[in-house]
This record gives sequence, structure tokens and C-alpha cells, in this order.
Amino acid sequence: MKSIVVVGAQWGDEGKGKVVDFLAGSFDYIARCAGGHNAGHTVIFNGKRFVLQLIPCGILRPGKHAVIGSGVVVDPAALVAELDTLAKAGIDITGRLHLSTRAHLIFPYHRQMEKAAEAARGAGKIGTTSRGIGPAYEDKMARHGIRVGDLFDAARFREKLDRVISEKDAVCRATYGVPLDTAGLADQYLAYAERLRPLVADASELINSALDAGHSVLFEGAQGTMLDIDFGTYPYVTSSNAISGGACTGLGVGPTRINGVAGVTKAYTTRVGSGPFPTEMPDLEATEVRDRGKEYGAVTGRPRRCGWLDLAVLRYAVRINGISSLVVTKLDVFDTQKEIQVCTGYRYKGSPVKGMPASAEELAEVTPEYRSLPGWQSDTFGVQSAEKLPRAALDYLKYISDFLDVEIGMISTGPDRDATIVCAGTQLAKWI
Repeated sequence: MKSIVVVGAQWGDEGKGKVVDFLAGSFDYIARCAGGHNAGHTVIFNGKRFVLQLIPCGILRPGKHAVIGSGVVVDPAALVAELDTLAKAGIDITGRLHLSTRAHLIFPYHRQMEKAAEAARGAGKIGTTSRGIGPAYEDKMARHGIRVGDLFDAARFREKLDRVISEKDAVCRATYGVPLDTAGLADQYLAYAERLRPLVADASELINSALDAGHSVLFEGAQGTMLDIDFGTYPYVTSSNAISGGACTGLGVGPTRINGVAGVTKAYTTRVGSGPFPTEMPDLEATEVRDRGKEYGAVTGRPRRCGWLDLAVLRYAVRINGISSLVVTKLDVFDTQKEIQVCTGYRYKGSPVKGMPASAEELAEVTPEYRSLPGWQSDTFGVQSAEKLPRAALDYLKYISDFLDVEIGMISTGPDRDATIVCAGTQLAKWI
């Protein structure tokens, strides 16, 4: 049995899609445990660019199974659109894509209410994608959500939907002064049900049975550690557990069945939306990194905020995820950098900070402490062997590894599958 979790070690957008796609060749099942269609995993395959928002990118590998777990919130319209995209690209998903019957559904009224709520916050906006993710999770936790399995009993589905709409409409009118637009919604979703019916399964039973049979499973989440609902920069976070523990709760798999955790980090740091970002670069430096790294949202197109690598964040991520191997992506973005700053810790009101501040307000006021490292000013794009990396690049990676006391098992030097270095003798190399 071989099973590992791939998690983002920063604020998301670390390149998990490319990493999962690369690793998927060595696993039988690739299972998504959390998030919604606000997460875009970009994969370059046979010269084509795929942006998968709900379907695990392992589906691009022939013969591999892809599972959408109960911890994911599913917009049927978005899922059907992805199915159509894969079909047009000639990707056959028959018998390979599985959707948990327990996954909660996103409805248009979730998006409508999220947009209204975000607008009402004014300067206090969280920076959501307004795709209804948060409100769907709110309904789940309030115990009046509607799940995939409800779609297949039309009478029960209509009854539940009517009840929820009545409540939501009253709230929306009273709070935001606008009614909900729900005309024809039940019929629309029951039509989606027929398209999704062949995919529906008990995801927990499917995954556990696969492990019992000796198959290998790669678990993937969405977003990153610092966007976790419990351990991220709350309230500037996502609405689900983006850490490794989410694999257990989002797919119904016990922690003893997981062999290891691979954490993905860029060679620098980015985040999207509002919230504290201690190592954020000044505009001029951020623009250079953003342009070289193509740091724009795969789903939203929003420009990402860019900053120096934050080892305080990574140290925290290693601890709460149990990261046993680190994957460093976008090393090539620093190819032109003469000098590279690395944050080794924070000070708050003059005193060293131990651990990661729980308060977003406190984190926003810390002063990062930096170590300056020499750049390599040499081309690393597409390099496929560690021996061909410049000495300064290897020193940069070694500094990260030594500081965190975690191996670097893989290095990504470009978006293509082949632009990858697997470090010999590491735990990650053994997994694949």
C-alpha cells in the first residue's frame, strides 16, 4: 500500500497541479478532498494547457482513477463544463471519474449571496472569488446543505430545495434588500443529475477498498496551508481544511492509512486577495517576479501579490501538515536575481515571535527578519538534472532544506511535466 498527501505549504497557487500530474503516473487513484471550483490546477500536457477546477488532474493520465470526495463542494454547472472540455480534448473518463454521493452542492443563490456579502463588507473585503464556495460550506455546517445524493430522488430534492430557497430568500431580502433569482432551478439541477449519475459513488468505500486491494492513492487538496479555515490567516482564508488532515475528513480515510505528506512551495511566496503578507515585495520587485512567474490566477486571472520566501510560514506548514518531503517550484523565476532575500523569522513590537501568530492583525504588524543569499543569474528553465543547476541555486535549496530540517524531494523548473528534477535518495523518490 502506498498513499501520500500533496498539500500547498503557502497561500495556495504553489504549482500543486503540475506536481500532482507528475506524481500521478506512479499512483492508481488520485483523490481530491476539499475546496471547490475556485481552485484552478494548471497542467501542460502534450502541448495543451488544462485548467482543472474540480476534477483531479490525474484524470489526464490514461488508466488512472480520479475521485472527488465528500469534502469538496460541487457546482454541477462547473463540473459538467469540465467534463465537456475533457471530452473535446479526447480524454475518456469512462469508469475512471468518481463523485462522492456525500459531496455538497453549490447553487446560484450561494454565489448571489456571497457577492452581496462581500460588497457589504466595503474596505473589510476578504477577497473571495464569489463562486459560492463559502456559503455552500456555511450551509453544510448549519446542517441544511443539499448533497449530490439528494439529486437522485426528485421529490425529496424539490422539497429540500424549496425549503432552503424560502429561508435564503427571506435572509437575502432582509439583509441585502434584494430577492433571490431561483426560477427553474430545480429542473436545471435535475437535468445535471442525469449527466452526473454514472459518476456517483461512495468515495470512502471506493478509496478504502482500493487500499485494501494494494492499490496506491495520491490525495490532493486545494489552496494552501495559510488559507486553512482553522490554521490559516483567519478570517482571510478559504472555507475548508486545506492542510493534510483534510484528506482524512474529506475522503473518509483513516490517518493510519497515509504513508507521507509532500508539501509544495514556490521558491518565493505569493498570495491572492486581502490579508497579512509579511514578506510582500515593493511594487517594482513584485512586478518583475509576477511577470516572470506569470503570477495571475488560473481561474480568476487576478494578479497575485508576490513576496520573498517565508521560512517562518514553511516551518509552520511542516509542523501542522507533518510534511516529510518538500517540492520547490518556479526556481527559474529567480534566474535574473542578483541577490535573494529569505525571511527566517519575525519580530513583533521589538521581540522575537515564537511560532505563527494566530491573529491576522498581529501577523500584519510583524517585521520580517531576512537573510540575504546570492542569486545565480543563470538559466535554469527546463533543467532536468540537479547536477546541471548552478552552485548558487543548489546552495539556496540547501539553505531551505537545512533551515526546515526537511528533504527537498523534487524541484520544478518549468510548467511542462519533463521540467522536473526528482532528487535521488529522497523519500519522495521512493514514493514514485
